[in-house]
Amino acid sequence: MSVKTIFISIFFAAILLTVVVVFHVNRPEVDKNQPSREFVLATGKCATCHRRETAAVVHQFQRSAHAENGVSCLDCHHALEGQETLAHRGFTIAKHLTAKNCSECHTTEYHQFLRSRHAAPAWAAVAGGKDFTAEQIAYSEKYHKGAVDRPANRLALAEGESAMRVGCLGCHDIGKPNADGSIGTCTACHARHSTSIALAREPETCGQCHMGPDHSQLEIFHESKHGVLYNAQKADMNLKASPGRLTTADMPVPTCATCHLSGLDGLNVTHDTTERLSYWLFAAVSEKRPTFHQGQDAMKETCLKCHARSHVETYYQEAEGVVVDTNEKIAEAQALMRSLREEGLLTEAAFDAPIDFLFFDLWHYYGRTAKHGAFMGGADFVQWHGNYELLRKTTELKKIAAALRSEAAKQ
Repeated sequence: MSVKTIFISIFFAAILLTVVVVFHVNRPEVDKNQPSREFVLATGKCATCHRRETAAVVHQFQRSAHAENGVSCLDCHHALEGQETLAHRGFTIAKHLTAKNCSECHTTEYHQFLRSRHAAPAWAAVAGGKDFTAEQIAYSEKYHKGAVDRPANRLALAEGESAMRVGCLGCHDIGKPNADGSIGTCTACHARHSTSIALAREPETCGQCHMGPDHSQLEIFHESKHGVLYNAQKADMNLKASPGRLTTADMPVPTCATCHLSGLDGLNVTHDTTERLSYWLFAAVSEKRPTFHQGQDAMKETCLKCHARSHVETYYQEAEGVVVDTNEKIAEAQALMRSLREEGLLTEAAFDAPIDFLFFDLWHYYGRTAKHGAFMGGADFVQWHGNYELLRKTTELKKIAAALRSEAAKQ
């Protein structure tokens, strides 16, 4: 081989090496950060065992957006600071996954969730504030004063520990404080291995908890025009659309998540379920929230993606009229109960007399149902499941009060 040939070979080798180096440096991050051979083998080992032992979780994961984007089992299951570990067939993993694991990638969503009543206030509504740190209580107080720093729920205590644990906390554990310092679990809405946005948009997902006589949101939704249209057109919708890019073409009919959480045709996305609310509808007498105007404007902006402004304004006026009227009826019943206690005809103890349960049903079931029905388009819930029952229970309440006073006068 001549000197000239050797020189040309070296020259072209140098060029090739330069091209390779430049190509590697400028490769997209997602390309450069592909899993190593060892990592792929580890992921394969998880799937090999779990296909034999819990096959469904493998199939759920394979259908998930996490799988499509190269997220592995260990990305989620590795232990973080403060978490109890578990030696598992050659791997060290977290014994229990919490919202802290999800927050490693979904930081914004987690902090939005922390500001919501789905977080600490949900657990405290049943168990009180004893399980939270002082820092967690202080954080929650900024957004929901008095919602966490409180005693345990007296009705839940009266029903017993098993009823509280399996019943009440079966829903309210969405805001459970975890040993690692985090709060809650994202899987309440998204499921553990499918981690599905589409699932979180299903009304039945919210209806796991938001149903029944004390908060009939699921039943109200299905009665409403929104619910009827959704059930008729669901098959033609794109429920998997990214929250930040969701359009009315994807979902021309809303579900709970559309109105309360999702971005729609450019609206902000949030995991704070209170951002678009204007009243404390769950309270006996519903007052305006401190963020009344911001919440109402944000929800109206969502409504305007489908409805004319005149319709939206009329709708809100009528719904607020129901809130005002319902407040007056509940306040009348409250005054009656207060007077019976002042007269010594009732004790201060909770739920130790039939009239206590009657009053509780009046505001907690029928009052809240009427108000939710008004804001969600459920006419039957405003009337038959709401105001009719308010009228009937108020009549019963007055009759019992008169009997208690009559009996006291004889003594």
